[in-house]
Amino acid sequence: MNLLKRTAFIFSEQTPSLALGSFPTKQISLTKTNPPASSSSRPRRSKKRFANMSLEKLMEKFLEQSMEAEDNFYRLEQQRLQAEDKRREEEHSRELQMLQMLGQIFNGIRTPSTAPQATPQPSCIPQTNPAVPLTRPTFGNRNHPPALTEFVSRSQPAGPGLLMEESDAQFIERSFSLGTAAVDNVIPLVRNTIPPLTSKKHKGQDGRIGIIGGCQEYTGAPFFAAISALKVGADLSHVFCTKDAAPVIKSYSPELIVHPVLDSPNAVEEMEKWLPRLHSLVVGPGLGREEMLLKNAKEIIERSKLRGIPIIIDADGLWLVAKEPSVIQGYQRGILTPNFMEFTRLYEAMHHEPLDSTDHKRSAQQLSIAMGHLTLVLKGEEDIITDGKNMLSCSQEGSGRRCGGQGDLLSGSLGVFAHWAFSSPPDAIKGMNPSLVAAFGATSLTRQCNRQAFHKHSRSTSTSDMIQEISSAFKKLFES
Repeated sequence: MNLLKRTAFIFSEQTPSLALGSFPTKQISLTKTNPPASSSSRPRRSKKRFANMSLEKLMEKFLEQSMEAEDNFYRLEQQRLQAEDKRREEEHSRELQMLQMLGQIFNGIRTPSTAPQATPQPSCIPQTNPAVPLTRPTFGNRNHPPALTEFVSRSQPAGPGLLMEESDAQFIERSFSLGTAAVDNVIPLVRNTIPPLTSKKHKGQDGRIGIIGGCQEYTGAPFFAAISALKVGADLSHVFCTKDAAPVIKSYSPELIVHPVLDSPNAVEEMEKWLPRLHSLVVGPGLGREEMLLKNAKEIIERSKLRGIPIIIDADGLWLVAKEPSVIQGYQRGILTPNFMEFTRLYEAMHHEPLDSTDHKRSAQQLSIAMGHLTLVLKGEEDIITDGKNMLSCSQEGSGRRCGGQGDLLSGSLGVFAHWAFSSPPDAIKGMNPSLVAAFGATSLTRQCNRQAFHKHSRSTSTSDMIQEISSAFKKLFES
């Protein structure tokens, strides 16, 4: 073995070209095949750019970059929203101009009456002895766009509009849409009740709304009503629900105050201690029809009436009223918001005869009178609002989408509008029934939310989409 090693050493010394020293020559030949200098002169990114940075530095660098990207995203999103708002305002302005032109055209084609007319009076103040025999004019298609509102009074004179006579009621009809003369008779009254936002106010001053409802089967309805009240402008929303519904409703939003007391043995006492802090009450969304829950709801309605709190009754609360009308009958700060099926049940319970479905306005007026001139909002293709003496009909454009939960949006927002209307001085609403003003504001807002959401989501529109439109719809109707 040693002999072999010595032989190899001698051989390598005698043949230097085959030794290890020949390898640099091969490396030189490899360098000649490199790319040209022009390409090799480009700056190359160091692969070990962050190799010397600690983990804390790397995380800090990463957070800075992600925050910068997030800021850029929100800045672009804000620009997009501003552009969208500007486009909507321009579209709205064009609609107003067109509607004003249509109003002028309709005013121009009216046939003047040969008989002397009475001096125009505000449509909200009942008068007697109308000076002119009333006839019903024809406008062709009465469902002309965009909507129609009707003011009804049992005995009031000719105002600056069109008149008709039907039984003991007189209907003053006007075309209704944003910016027309007809809306100016009601929408400004709603605006007068809306409290201004100032830095001098304290939490709860603009509205503390209570929702009575929410059981194991129905948790969405009280949430929709409560969150709608907040988004309309209330400061606090309380939900009084059953124990098993409370965790679910709490999980929907941290902004709601949820009380799991509706099915407790001392439910009425637990809820009554909150009544001095509430400005209005919405009874029915998700209430269910268990006897114990209905009994507790009835008792809390009775105790709320003693405090003069505005009470809105919807959904299963109307089931209670159909069984025991006296629970709310004659209470002038009560408002019922039935759909057609609920209205039919109430009408037949009060009159003990089938409903005449050919004349909804007359039937609504009769039911309101039977309930002691309680304000009634009959929801449908047009929303009929009446206290038995006066009537408003809101047919503002909405959409054909009728998903569940829209009535909860209406009742929750109506709770806020009712508090504002009853808290306003009489001259702010020109002597009109505050319940009518509040109901008109809530129905108009709900329809506007429906319309805006439908334009975005079409057939996929849900109540959650409508609630997201409350801010812009409120601004368009009452603040623009």
